[in-house]
Amino acid sequence: MATSSLSKGCFVFKPSAKKKKKTSTVEDYFTIGSEDTANINVRFRLCQNLWDKIKTDTGVLQDELNRKILDSLLKFIRKCTSTFQHKSDDWASRMRASEIPTAALSLGVNVPDHDMTFQSLTELLQLSVTPYVVSLQAKECGALKHLMQKVLKRLMGSCLSVDEEEDTEQCSTQSNQKRVHCSLSTLCDWYKSKTSSAGTPGKKRSSASIEVDQHQPPIVVIFKDLEAFNPRVLQDFILICSRYVDQLPLMLIFGIATSPSTIQHMLPHSVSSLLCIELFQSLSCTQHLATVIDKLILTSQFPFKLSGKVLQVLVSIFLYHDFSVRNFIKGLQLALLEHFHSQPLSVLCCKKEEVVGHVAELSQQDVERVRQLPSFRRYVEKQEPQEQVELLTSDEHVKAVCQTWIKDLHKYHKNYYPILRCLHVLTSSLPKYPLGKQIRELHISCLENDVWENEEYQSAMQLLRMLAKDELVTALRKCAEILKPGKTKKTRAALVQLEELLAKFSLLDKAAAADVAAGEEMSPPGKGLPMKTDLFQLQKSLLAKKDSLRSKKLSQFENLRNEALVFIDSLVRMHLSPPDNQTLYEVYYYSSSAILRRHLNATPRTSIQTALSNPYHYLQNNSLRTEEGTVSNAAPDICIVYKLHLECGRLINLYDWLEAYSTVVSAAEGKDPDSADYGKVDELKHARFIQAVSELEFLGFIKSTKQKTDHVARLTWGGC
Repeated sequence: MATSSLSKGCFVFKPSAKKKKKTSTVEDYFTIGSEDTANINVRFRLCQNLWDKIKTDTGVLQDELNRKILDSLLKFIRKCTSTFQHKSDDWASRMRASEIPTAALSLGVNVPDHDMTFQSLTELLQLSVTPYVVSLQAKECGALKHLMQKVLKRLMGSCLSVDEEEDTEQCSTQSNQKRVHCSLSTLCDWYKSKTSSAGTPGKKRSSASIEVDQHQPPIVVIFKDLEAFNPRVLQDFILICSRYVDQLPLMLIFGIATSPSTIQHMLPHSVSSLLCIELFQSLSCTQHLATVIDKLILTSQFPFKLSGKVLQVLVSIFLYHDFSVRNFIKGLQLALLEHFHSQPLSVLCCKKEEVVGHVAELSQQDVERVRQLPSFRRYVEKQEPQEQVELLTSDEHVKAVCQTWIKDLHKYHKNYYPILRCLHVLTSSLPKYPLGKQIRELHISCLENDVWENEEYQSAMQLLRMLAKDELVTALRKCAEILKPGKTKKTRAALVQLEELLAKFSLLDKAAAADVAAGEEMSPPGKGLPMKTDLFQLQKSLLAKKDSLRSKKLSQFENLRNEALVFIDSLVRMHLSPPDNQTLYEVYYYSSSAILRRHLNATPRTSIQTALSNPYHYLQNNSLRTEEGTVSNAAPDICIVYKLHLECGRLINLYDWLEAYSTVVSAAEGKDPDSADYGKVDELKHARFIQAVSELEFLGFIKSTKQKTDHVARLTWGGC
């Protein structure tokens, strides 16, 4: 039997061992670029634990600061919901003109912080008031149909059709969901079905209670950024909602960044009259920042510290850029990461209980790093020759002394912050605020130099010497309250002396009151009448008063006031010296303000000009290496066009510019300069040139001009 043979084979391939792709962790990124990898894991762990603690405390602080305004909002919403459910006369009077309960939440210009506030508000509303909460942003509500669709979709969770002509691909992909028409009547039917199925008939309600009935919860719509919404869209939405307020317990919350008058500017009277508006004012961002600095920076709880220049950079970015406390905390996080990443000795930046173990694990290289610290060198110069030899030769001796230095740093911080607060209490109410109105200003002054050497400090002490008794005693009592915790022996001793001074002031008040009472009892009835005198007697009495003023002695109160101020001055000189006077302060303090400013305070114009004039700086391609002031002909087109435009005047001829560009590109392609095609403009070069010029125009270096049709105007001067 003839058969046609077809060769067949079975080949076995052994599966190669596939290398699993290792996913990078945060610790891996932390390790990259570190100078010392010996203790990098310990430093990362310390950094992570410290940041987790700061983050937790920040969240708690944020909740505490927002608690008052959020509680007021909840009370307002509960009250409106209760009146709607009970159909009381108060609600009828509110709704006589179809008014919608509206809360105008003024949050300030620190827009980056608003998300946290609205997130907390939404969580609180869903937890204690209603599950029906919708948050809207202007960028997703460009038209009324989009706004309505967002509201209904987030409430009902259904695929909605805005109109019959709208594309229905989105609905067809979700076949298991019910498709409904996008309108408030649909929402009204859905809400009635939800509340009727959840209701329990016959349940009695207490008229005195204002707690929310979970069977008729309100529908809250939050407009996060009111100023960014299209006024026409907002007006139409309010007009539609006003027709359903008798069927739906609708409530609106407006997030306002500028001023409450924005509502009147955006809405005409015919629309704003449909709203029953109540204003809620949040805590100002400057007060929020002061609280954050007080809880996170002016405390000995966290070992990580900021130098005066670094803190000044963060505060300046806050005051002159965004007023965002959230960005301030991010800057603090960046400083924390930079410190633990770039400083190998930051392994000692830990709690007091962990210092001994970390000092014992220091390597020989770490000990050498300790010896290179400026504070260590200053300490060695002040020691005896024998001690200097020990410090420079014995690693074990350095480790033993490091433990003492770290403990002294902890004691320094525990004494520093209470005395700083006491000085701020005494000087924050003085005229013109010589040492600053905020405690952060005084803190920065103390970090940079000896504060008692400043003229402002001397001026403050002179003003304190003129304080009245009541003001001085009140300030000293506040200082006593600050010193009461008494974490160190020196603060407890200072508290004892301060209480003794206050006791002397109290005795002085009692003695003055007794003298006044005795004088009133002993004075005869007619002693207070004026006596008849002549010119000679008047001259004699005036000369006697003048002599008495010259030889006047200080009163008991003035002596006691001077004694109190001398005591305060001694505390300042003892405890408010700059931290760089402490040995090994570099372990705790981050001082690279230039790095922090470069990361946080961006300069886009400088970066763009650097990229265009020196593309190698970013691309790191060796073919782009050139002498300073020149650009390689192999550079990107926009760099070549940018370099050529620097050689032109105020008006640039586009044809000449194109000819020059074509010549440079021909040289980059390696064409013979003597050939006929060298420098010739073809379609490809023309298109590349047009694209590069369009990019320069987009970046703002040139613009079209009506002076000459074939020219563009240059908008910059000089190069990078």
